[in-house]
Amino acid sequence: MAQAGGGRRLDWFLPAMVATTLLAWALPGPGAPGGWLHPELLTKAGVAAVFFLHGVGLSFAALRAGTMRWPLHLVVQGTTFLLFPLLGLALLALLGDGVPAELRLGLFFLCALPSTVSSSVAFTAAARGNVAGAVFNATLSSVIGVALTPLWMAAVWDAMGEPPALGPVVVDLVLWLIVPLVAGQLARPLLGRWVERHRKAVATVDRVAILLMVYTSFCASFAADVWAQQGAAQVLLVLAIAAALFALALGFTNVAARALRFPHEDRVAAVFCGSKKTLAAGVPMAKVLFAGHPGLGVILLPIMVYHPLQLLVCGVLAERWGRRAPVADPCIEAPEKPASSAGPGGAT
Repeated sequence: MAQAGGGRRLDWFLPAMVATTLLAWALPGPGAPGGWLHPELLTKAGVAAVFFLHGVGLSFAALRAGTMRWPLHLVVQGTTFLLFPLLGLALLALLGDGVPAELRLGLFFLCALPSTVSSSVAFTAAARGNVAGAVFNATLSSVIGVALTPLWMAAVWDAMGEPPALGPVVVDLVLWLIVPLVAGQLARPLLGRWVERHRKAVATVDRVAILLMVYTSFCASFAADVWAQQGAAQVLLVLAIAAALFALALGFTNVAARALRFPHEDRVAAVFCGSKKTLAAGVPMAKVLFAGHPGLGVILLPIMVYHPLQLLVCGVLAERWGRRAPVADPCIEAPEKPASSAGPGGAT
């Protein structure tokens, strides 16, 4: 992402994501089912690696300073797992059958995802907000999302008349998301300091794994000719909906924080944590939830549009708020090394 609060530096991940999608369009064979990259194995290895690294990066000890701000936590988690999904349900009713089923699934999947970790914390720090509260809420959102996101998706699938076989999905979620996450947390005493010292290298591994999963997802869609049904109008529709959802989330968290008389630091954390959706955890989750779905590339389109949008807008807000922010209350300053608590994934 662009550096928050200082000079702007183009982050390689966003153009790499575009290049990966173009590569999948030009050369779908290797990443399509049956291709020499063996996407069925690559996907599981990538999902496990990403969630293991997230487990190593979660410092629950660093959360203690933020645990008592219950109004802040309720606003953030309520926005993430209640307001967003309700907006998603309204979207499904509004769009109806005029939009392809894969795109409708993708829009609701965006709404059901947890918040980001590291970028929420980074932007909160740049805007001189409650970093400890941001660390707590971003981490809590990631943990809750492993359970709530699949539950929301199962409910929507059932309503759309396309219920999945939940047994295999639950088994895959446990094996490839929860077990690596727990294993990473258990390995933190051994690997935590090493990950902190090599944070940039670990973030690169994390991002490369995500790019590989994006590539194989779009390869499958291009190979199955799913995109023949889509056009520029559908992409523009997704962009407009993503912008509207983001604006509503920003507005709601800001109004709720003011109505509850949050100090500036808590308002900043509420806005940045409550409005974000994670690409880093979203892609692996999608690979498990929609395994074998030929329209997976279309399903991922909304989060891939939302991701750069949230980074761009929040970067501008963080810079502006950081310049005019009052001096933060020492009791809600960041932990000694907040970046290590934010996970290894960079701008997630």
